[in-house]
Amino acid sequence: MELEQLLFGLEEELLEGATRSDAVRLSQLLADDFVEFGASGNVWGCKDEVIAGLQEEVFSVRRMSGFAVKVLGEGVALVTYRCHREGVGDSLRSSVWREEKGRWRMVFHQGTPAAVV
Repeated sequence: MELEQLLFGLEEELLEGATRSDAVRLSQLLADDFVEFGASGNVWGCKDEVIAGLQEEVFSVRRMSGFAVKVLGEGVALVTYRCHREGVGDSLRSSVWREEKGRWRMVFHQGTPAAVV
């Protein structure tokens, strides 16, 4: 499978309600040293905090557009896209993914509120 397709599928999975409420799956997708700068302005530096927060989240449907992948080095890639969140608005998203023992895991994620166009 091409890297862009693989990472698109993983990002898409992380937007789904079933995944966001599944602590086991989230633990597989997020690296142990995961950090997030949220579109809300919050910073999460602990993977367990992120997983716990997603368990309590009121889910709203999200979709992606403008998806792109840039390889940063062997086994490391930057993903960027625009996230459309129903009832909330758009945000610009970036994620750093790292291959660990044959699996891709998210190391960093940032959401920035998008200007209305």
